Amino acid sequence: MSASIMYGDILAQKIRSNLKIVVNELKEENIIPSLTVVIVGDNPASKTYVKMKQKACEKIGIRSHVIELNSDISEEDLLNQVINLNEDDSVHGILVQLPLPDHINEKRILEYIEPTKDVDGFNPINIGRLSIGQDALIPCTPLGIMELLDFYGVSLRGKHAVVIGRSNIVGKPIGQLLLNKDATVTYCHSKTEALSSITKQADILIVAIGKAQFITKDHIKPGAVVIDVGNTFLSSGKVVGDVDYNEVKDHVSQITPVPKGVGPMTITMLLHNTIKAAKNFK
Repeated sequence: MSASIMYGDILAQKIRSNLKIVVNELKEENIIPSLTVVIVGDNPASKTYVKMKQKACEKIGIRSHVIELNSDISEEDLLNQVINLNEDDSVHGILVQLPLPDHINEKRILEYIEPTKDVDGFNPINIGRLSIGQDALIPCTPLGIMELLDFYGVSLRGKHAVVIGRSNIVGKPIGQLLLNKDATVTYCHSKTEALSSITKQADILIVAIGKAQFITKDHIKPGAVVIDVGNTFLSSGKVVGDVDYNEVKDHVSQITPVPKGVGPMTITMLLHNTIKAAKNFK
């Protein structure tokens, strides 16, 4: 068996081309979708991600602005920044780049972002709407995974989906999205006993644990669909996922590569959410 490779970069380009058309249509109505990113401190990875987001915005015509704040900013001052952005009608999307310094309560900051501008989809109101199947701004990586599954023709109804990982950013929301599409969902995590006995039951395996090449052929049922959310830089400079790609690629029916898999879809869904927020603002 040779797996069909689910390239996220191909789908991302297709979606971005369509989003650019939507942006141009909005501009004809004098609406320019606008995203403001708040970054605190000098985390190199965060700065790289923010630059990638800016570049992606510029390419399709979204106006982007970055507010850079010192790492010693107080929690109250950061909250005031968020409140000001909430009240600014020229800003459609607000994104506070994580992680934040230890002295700042991330949960509190995210709760203050106006739900209609919460393009990361992390505000509890958006998470609540997602959980009961209402329209919401959905976390970008899970939304991107759902787009990938749809584009590559993966049937979800009645299928057993196993999610490894229970983060609020990926694990929990992707499980909920799959459930909303009539999949049967099992969550696994670091405390799960006999992990492989559960993962081998999966028709669709979503892996988001942050452990390089942790999932091997022994964890996967032959012919399963595997979505690898992992992204780890090895000392050699190579980027790998949570799945041992070379070992499992001839064992599964479909699989996302790392890189060029889920990653490009995450920023694409940020663009999608920003445009959605702008359209809802009208």
